[in-house]
Amino acid sequence: MKKMLVICLTALLILTGCGEKKDATSNEDKVLKVAGLNSGYGTEGFKKVVEAFEEAKGDGTKVELVLEKNIAEVLRPQIQSGDVPDVIYLAIGSEGKLTDTMISEKKIMDISDIMDMNVFGESVKLKDKINVGVQNTMRTSPYGDGKTYLAPVFYAPTGLFYNQTLFTEKGWTVPETWEEMFALGDLAKAEDIALFTYPTTGYFDAFFSSVLNNMVGPEKFEKLMNYDLETWKDPQVKETFDLVGKLLTYTHPDTVAQANGEGFTKNQQLILDNKALFIPNGTWLAGEMEKAPRAEGFKWGLTTAPVRTKGDATYATTFAEEMYIPEGAKNVDLAKEFLTFVYSDKAVELFANNGNAIQPVKGSSDLITDQQTKDFYAIYGRGVIASSVGFAAKDPVEGVDLTSGDGILYGTVNDIVSGQKTADQWYQEVLDAVSKYQ
Repeated sequence: MKKMLVICLTALLILTGCGEKKDATSNEDKVLKVAGLNSGYGTEGFKKVVEAFEEAKGDGTKVELVLEKNIAEVLRPQIQSGDVPDVIYLAIGSEGKLTDTMISEKKIMDISDIMDMNVFGESVKLKDKINVGVQNTMRTSPYGDGKTYLAPVFYAPTGLFYNQTLFTEKGWTVPETWEEMFALGDLAKAEDIALFTYPTTGYFDAFFSSVLNNMVGPEKFEKLMNYDLETWKDPQVKETFDLVGKLLTYTHPDTVAQANGEGFTKNQQLILDNKALFIPNGTWLAGEMEKAPRAEGFKWGLTTAPVRTKGDATYATTFAEEMYIPEGAKNVDLAKEFLTFVYSDKAVELFANNGNAIQPVKGSSDLITDQQTKDFYAIYGRGVIASSVGFAAKDPVEGVDLTSGDGILYGTVNDIVSGQKTADQWYQEVLDAVSKYQ
């Protein structure tokens, strides 16, 4: 009898041990690793959304959140060593090109199924909540196969930001056409004010895309984004390079030296100090420079890239960032739940009220409480057409970097400003690069 009791107790202990091991594994699986950029929107919104998700789950799920300004540098070695986060928030084209690299190497999971999932905690499908304009774009479906790989987050109009007060004081009118833009540049130059500056060349992805859309129209623009060489040879495209090249001759002389990850805010400061009139940027700019000194009475304004002739259709590149699940993620199902949750009414409100990050869902702009931000988004109510930006995914060509912030299309801007290259040389180098993708 004693022998039988010992056997039973031993078996019970073994089973108990197995149960504890299983529970430990289960608890470990409930740690969702989310990594992303500490952007101009700040970190508070993400922190509050993470807390809300943990509370909504109600099962002990924990989210390990890492947000860094140099997140690409932080993540690259970790991913290479097999330490892969479950969710990454980092836009295509961001500094470090991590997301771009993962797209080209096909290291991002297909998340098409989340579009048919209900938003976590709600009874509406995700595809019915996200704005149509940011679904099925080259950014969310970079391979053109109809599948979704990246989820669009935090949409914002981009354009040229300026000081409204300065224009009022000088009696200047915000230019609508290129002719008016250059005439204003001459007036400003006479008062020792530069017409133009830019944070870094990476900001030209949105600005140059708006200019191209204005000049060639959406049909040709789509062909350009698909590397169609004949369209890149179109005279209207060449005219675009000439106009932007001329604009760059009006750039503040300190711009190039400061157009990097350490000095870009100094270029943004040029607007606040009335040393330059326009800077291409997004709505996050105001928050990013919130604590910076500024000219008396300064008031942010936002306008679009110029058009050829008054009355032409005007496009504003609508910048949406991306979140995605990388290959190698250990908690895919939980990651998908989190991806849907960031579009919930609760998350949308938390993002909007903590950093003015506006999710691309219906009615989200109604949640904006800050009048300045409302004014920025009102650009769409003035007949401006929202447009996307992003090249189709192509197999990389050795030795060719066309589309990164430092690449041939955008990075050459510094060379134009410094006088090392002409607009003609820039255009020819772009044609040569595009030809290699054929």
